[in-house]
Amino acid sequence: MESLFQKYKDKGFRIAAFPANNFMGQEPGSNKEIKSFCEARNVTFDLFEKISVKGDDQADLYKFLTATNVGHEHGGAVKWNFQKYLVDKKGNVIAKFGPREDPMSEKVTKVIDAELKKK
Repeated sequence: MESLFQKYKDKGFRIAAFPANNFMGQEPGSNKEIKSFCEARNVTFDLFEKISVKGDDQADLYKFLTATNVGHEHGGAVKWNFQKYLVDKKGNVIAKFGPREDPMSEKVTKVIDAELKKK
């Protein structure tokens, strides 16, 4: 993700990372511990506090992203950590990529390039 951010940040692209512990306890640390872990690995994109991305305590952001009735075709449950959503400058969800999709893959960068070319 950091490589993707570095490639596009000067063009206005941003990454908003939301740690979540909803998948077999993969993110058990506190917000402070997660931040320290990311800083030690030179992560420079925006890192927010840990939230829930599914279940009864699902954060409002993920209720929107996963909804199937909000005017975008990219709803549906979060499959696993590192599922990626692309949101345009107006807040519209324009793409969703699975957790195994390499952020630097042509499939992802092609959508980003096209969106950044729009005025």
